[in-house]
Amino acid sequence: MSDTPRPKSICVFCGSSAGNEPRYAALAEATGKSISNNGFRFVYGGGSFGLMGLSARAAFNSGGAVLGIIPEFLVHEEGSFDEAELMIVPNMHVRKMKMYEESDGFIVLPGGIGTIEEAVEMLSWMRLQLHQKPLIFLSDNDYWAPLLDLVRHTISKGFTPEWLDDELLSARSPDDALTLMQNNWTSAKPTRSIWVDYDAKDEKKI
Repeated sequence: MSDTPRPKSICVFCGSSAGNEPRYAALAEATGKSISNNGFRFVYGGGSFGLMGLSARAAFNSGGAVLGIIPEFLVHEEGSFDEAELMIVPNMHVRKMKMYEESDGFIVLPGGIGTIEEAVEMLSWMRLQLHQKPLIFLSDNDYWAPLLDLVRHTISKGFTPEWLDDELLSARSPDDALTLMQNNWTSAKPTRSIWVDYDAKDEKKI
């Protein structure tokens, strides 16, 4: 086994469909290419369709390392991208855990329910201080604004700690997303409480 450390890896969450605007496909391809050209490994859900396939192929065709992670039942449904390294796992839960373990940060491109679920789970783990890996929502037309507004709504109503607002990172271009990612990697992270109101928590214990 080689002792050469792997390059930093960026996991891309995105749709297995291409959406109904050409801008989404263009953004996915530009993101894969940018990740590869900057020397990072591209990690994703393993499929060959939609934005997933477009971004992975762009990274692969640019000479970058690509790791796809896909549950066995979706190998045929999502048409696995066999030219790249592929990890086949038993189910969706293992897929998300492996994507997390294999990555140093996450970029969220436009997508549907599955993409939202992946992004929100990473935010939930961050809120519980299980990780401090950056999560960046990328779109050039405010695609993710409604979701980010909803999370901020939970903050304003006292269900989510206020510090999470600082972690709702967004970018409008792949280059901006990678700059934000690298700045986040080098910034010291303060210790944060998982509690919304620490005094209220203490009162309940009395």
